Amino acid sequence: MLDWIFNMFENDKTDFSEHLVSINRVAKVVKGGRRFGFAAVVVIGDTKGKVGYGTGKAKEVPNAIQKATENAKNNMIRVNLKEGRTLHHDIVGTFGSGKVVLRSARPGTGIIAGGPMRSIFESLGIKDVVAKSTGSSNPHNMIKATFDAFYNSASPKSIASKRNKKISEIVGSTKNNKEKNEN
Repeated sequence: MLDWIFNMFENDKTDFSEHLVSINRVAKVVKGGRRFGFAAVVVIGDTKGKVGYGTGKAKEVPNAIQKATENAKNNMIRVNLKEGRTLHHDIVGTFGSGKVVLRSARPGTGIIAGGPMRSIFESLGIKDVVAKSTGSSNPHNMIKATFDAFYNSASPKSIASKRNKKISEIVGSTKNNKEKNEN
C-alpha cells in the first residue's frame, strides 16, 4: 500500500516543471542569539498551459522548498495559449506597486523577460513573449502581478461564447478589417 502511494507521488513529480524563484533567510532574535528560518518561492507548471506558484517557510531550506512546491500544486491555474506558444493578446497586470506588461510575440522571438517572470513562462510552456516589469522588483509582487495578468486574459473562444458569436467573427481576418476601415 505504501509503495503505491510513494509511486503516485514520484509520478506526480515528473509531470511538472519546477523553478525555484527565491530563497530568503530570516532571523528571529531570541535570548540565546538568533534563530534562522528560510522562506522559499516556487513556480511549477506542466509546460502545456497550467502554472502555479507557492510559498513555504521552514527552519531548513529543503523543507521550505517542499512546502512551497505543495502550495504551488494546490494553486495551479489554466492559461489559454495561442498556437501553444504565446499569448492571445497584450495584457497588463498589477499587484501592489508592481506592474507587468505581457505582449504576445512572433515565432522565434523567445522569452524576453527577467527574473521571476521568465520562470513562470518556462513552466507555463510559452515560447514567444515579451514582458516588462515596472515598479516593484520584489519577486512576490512580480509573480502576483503576472498571475493577475493571466486572470485578465481571455481567448477568442471564450469571448465568442460570451457574445454568442462565432470565433471567426471575433478574430476576423486582417483583409476584412482593412476593408471595413477603408469604407
